[in-house]
Amino acid sequence: MTHILIVDDSETERGFLQHVLEKNGFKTTCVGTAEDGLVKAQELKPDLILMDVLLPGMSGFHATRKLTHDTETEHIPVIIVSGKTQQSDQAWGERQGACEYLTKPVTDDVLLAAVRRHLPEGASRSATRPHDREQ
Repeated sequence: MTHILIVDDSETERGFLQHVLEKNGFKTTCVGTAEDGLVKAQELKPDLILMDVLLPGMSGFHATRKLTHDTETEHIPVIIVSGKTQQSDQAWGERQGACEYLTKPVTDDVLLAAVRRHLPEGASRSATRPHDREQ
């Protein structure tokens, strides 16, 4: 099953992202800080990471850079999901190694399309679509 790590300090946002992903067949793990995200990424080697920017302590930009420049985690796509909407924020996120930058509030369809677009080959096939799962 495709595993996605969610790094966001908002319990509400983590819950929303987790709900959308899990109802579409993805396994999720949630953490509230960039530091915890780095640890979980090393430990779990998820298929993809959703990263907020404004986090307590280390920023999501810094964590993304660490993840994408570490040989143990550089293969894991990082999608930034942030309330920071400036073009400069998006450009900076991409310079840190993020494969995409989504702005909050993000819709279910936009989130799922981005996740599927950046999953490693074969991983997206392991997540079921809602109509494929047994009710």
